[in-house]
Amino acid sequence: MSSSLDQRTAPAPEGSRPTPLPRRTRAYALPEVRWALAALGLFLLALPPYLLGGPAWLWGALFAGAYATGGWEPGWEGLKALRERTLDVDLLMVVAALGAAAIGQVLDGALLIVIFATSGALEAVATARTADSVRGLLDLAPATATRLLADGAEETVDAGLLAVGDTVLVRPGERIGADGEVVGGASEVDQATITGEPLPVAKETGDEVFAGTVNGTGALRVRVGREPSDSVIARIVRMVEEASRTKAPTQLFIEKVEQRYSVSMVLATLAVFAVPLAFGDDLTSALLRAMTFMIVASPCAVVLSTMPPLLSAIANAGRHGVLAKSAVVMERLGQVDAVALDKTGTLTEGTPRLTDVRPLPGTGLDADALLRLAASAEHPSEHPLARAVVDAARERGLALAPADAFAATPGRGVTATVEGRRIELGSPARLLPDTHHARVHPHSDTRPAHLEAHHARVHPHPDTHAAHPEADHARVHPENDPAPLVRELEEAGSTAVAVLRDGEPVGVLGVADRLRPDAAATVAALTRLTGRAPVLLTGDNERAARRVAGRVGITDVRAGLLPEEKVAAVRAWEAEGRRVLVVGDGVNDAPALAAAHCGVAMGRAGSDLALETADAVVVRDELAAVPAVVALSRAAHRLVVQNLVIAGAFIAVLVAWDLFGTLPLPLGVAGHEGSTVLVGLNGLRLLRSTAWPRPARG
Repeated sequence: MSSSLDQRTAPAPEGSRPTPLPRRTRAYALPEVRWALAALGLFLLALPPYLLGGPAWLWGALFAGAYATGGWEPGWEGLKALRERTLDVDLLMVVAALGAAAIGQVLDGALLIVIFATSGALEAVATARTADSVRGLLDLAPATATRLLADGAEETVDAGLLAVGDTVLVRPGERIGADGEVVGGASEVDQATITGEPLPVAKETGDEVFAGTVNGTGALRVRVGREPSDSVIARIVRMVEEASRTKAPTQLFIEKVEQRYSVSMVLATLAVFAVPLAFGDDLTSALLRAMTFMIVASPCAVVLSTMPPLLSAIANAGRHGVLAKSAVVMERLGQVDAVALDKTGTLTEGTPRLTDVRPLPGTGLDADALLRLAASAEHPSEHPLARAVVDAARERGLALAPADAFAATPGRGVTATVEGRRIELGSPARLLPDTHHARVHPHSDTRPAHLEAHHARVHPHPDTHAAHPEADHARVHPENDPAPLVRELEEAGSTAVAVLRDGEPVGVLGVADRLRPDAAATVAALTRLTGRAPVLLTGDNERAARRVAGRVGITDVRAGLLPEEKVAAVRAWEAEGRRVLVVGDGVNDAPALAAAHCGVAMGRAGSDLALETADAVVVRDELAAVPAVVALSRAAHRLVVQNLVIAGAFIAVLVAWDLFGTLPLPLGVAGHEGSTVLVGLNGLRLLRSTAWPRPARG
């Protein structure tokens, strides 16, 4: 990557606000794209007069323009490579195109030029977009931070200048400027960019926080624990860059093959020209034989053997909501033999939704009445759980009542007055009386501490239990005991939200990140395709991860992982010889997407970095499309093999005929063009709608 990735902003004059760097490079800004478009346009303009017998000066000038605009850059690079005593296939293609034009095959040569110019443009766009997305990731970390001085004063400093031991103030709604430890205050922090957790996490003194995560409604004082250059966000950037570079050995292998092929072609053409000439053949005959050899040995059919099947597969996948970013990606998808799936946003929808409304008997409330009360109280809140409750009420067409005296304390719960009644919502562990809490968790003396913390964090709303001591003495009648409902919802994987009216429990709501309906079928399909069950890699907690994994048929679960730990897992599998497909959606998945043999991002909720880093994007957010596109890639590979056999057979026969007999030039051209058309049509079979594998269904 260029050094510009190490800067969040461009230099700015003293006292002025820094000017953000461009978030996205426009394709037209790249010279490779402009030259390729010019070559393609001139080629298309030349076709009608050429095919319809128009004046030669017209189509000749247009084809010459296509040669110049599309071929000058690879030709120049090839000449520079020659100066360094290397010979690449791009230069060979330019020479072959010029040779074809020299003997009247202008169309063949122009087509070669356009193909290679377009390929170079696509590569330039992919490189620029990756650089843009990495630079955009750096923007997650704020440019400035509020540092607290020893005398209690505040100063605004560049976040990059923070040192270990500094204390910073993070106000509500701000992004945290550095990795560190909370030393004062309480709030909820949205750290989905780092861990993938779908809900904000309550933070209080002693908890760790990460740079780039978003503070909630409380204020935090954070002691810096890492240098900005060593923050989790900065490490993600480095890992994306390093993982991208790990694909270079494949490119080196291709370059070696190209070098050997190029040298062999040049030597063979010279030999075909020189040997007959040395044995007394006349110059015209020797030159004609050499040019015929160059035409019939031209790799046009070989190039078309690979591209039409892969491009057809890309087009077919695109019609079904999967964007593969290149032909190389489409080929890699079919090579995978192991799959790693993220949880939140991949196996699940990534958005909390109301799953249960359970009014208590004897309260006079039915499900709609309970939901209306809860949604009315939650309506002023911006918490994701509150949004889930309000959205569910609106979907049912319930009219919400005004909420007065609304109060929300981070990490506790919400309280509001609705129609003259005091309504409280929050975690059962916080809101319900101690006597009820003992009944909800009859073995509370042996309950692990981390589960207690989990209850405090799943619903960071005010502690109305503490604020209203009358709740401590509230009697919970056995028939109105919410304990069984709370246990049932939590065991089913939902977050239980207690609802109190005037201090008395009246019901329990269940909120959960819903599993995608096709998740289990997708896991089964991927297992059949690769021969082994997928692995779950997630930053979420172990309990939630295993619950989801059990429902979809995954047994290998790696939970609580930071981005670098996901990368380490992928690299360990790659070291064992596996070709890993990673499917994810968040910033925290981007390094693993880049490190994997192939990465697929879920498009609807995917972060910018994940979408740009991934090799393919599921645009319609249908998880079942992942095994379908893998199967399509394997079908494309089979067609590529068929085409290579056909192209190789034609080239071998025509070359042998030219070397050991007298191959007429028109027949050589006909054979060459015939093989090209044949493999092209064979590859286009994947454009049919029936070629798309039927996706897994739930």
